[in-house]
Amino acid sequence: MQSELSQVNKLLLFKQRDKFSQSAWNDRGLNPSSTELCIQLTQLFDLCADELIKAVNNNNSNRQLKSVLKAGLKNFNKLDYDTEEKEFICDLFHELAIIINVDFNENLNKWLYGSVLTTLMKIQKALKPEKIVQTIKQPCTKCGTQLETHILRKEEGIPETSWFVAKCNNCGELNLISPGPNAKQTRFGNYQWVDTLRMDEYTYDQALTRLEQIKFFRK
Repeated sequence: MQSELSQVNKLLLFKQRDKFSQSAWNDRGLNPSSTELCIQLTQLFDLCADELIKAVNNNNSNRQLKSVLKAGLKNFNKLDYDTEEKEFICDLFHELAIIINVDFNENLNKWLYGSVLTTLMKIQKALKPEKIVQTIKQPCTKCGTQLETHILRKEEGIPETSWFVAKCNNCGELNLISPGPNAKQTRFGNYQWVDTLRMDEYTYDQALTRLEQIKFFRK
C-alpha cells in the first residue's frame, strides 16, 4: 500500500509540474517549441498520468501498467515532432516508467528509431558495450558502500542542475547524489533512482531536509 501511495504521489507531482517550461527546455540546451505544441504535449502527458494513477489505484499488474504506457505513447505521432522534441518525449516517458517500475526502454527505442534500427542497436550494444568515461563515487551514509554514478557522455558547459534521491542496493538507505557538471548522459550503478530534486527549487540544506521527509514517509 505504501509503495502504491508513493507511486500515485509521484505521478501527481509529475502531472502538476510544468514539464515544458522555458527552464525545462533551457536545461536541455534547446529553444522552446511553440506554445501550442507545448500545450498539446502537456495535455497528452497529463492524460497518460491520469490513466496510470487509475491503474495504480486499481492494483493493476506491471503488464497492465505497461499497456497503459503503450496506449499513452500511441497518442504521440512522431511525425509531428523534430528530433529534440521526440527525445524530450522519450525522456518523460522513461520518467513515468521508472515511477511505476516498468521497463519501457525497448518500446521507446522502437518509437524513436524504428524496429529495424532498434534491433541493430541491440546487436551493436552486445558487441560493443557502452563506454564509461567517468565514475562518480559517493559513500552511502548508512553502510558506507560506494554508490556509483556512471558518466557515459560529457560535454563542457552543461551545468549541475539536480540531485538524485538514490536508494542504496546494499542497505536500502536513501542518499542525495549529484552527477556533477558536464554530465550529458548518465547511468545508475549500484543504486536505484527514487526522485529528482532540482537545484533551482532546493538549496543543498533544503534538499537534505526533503531527503529526510522522503525517508520518513517511506517508513
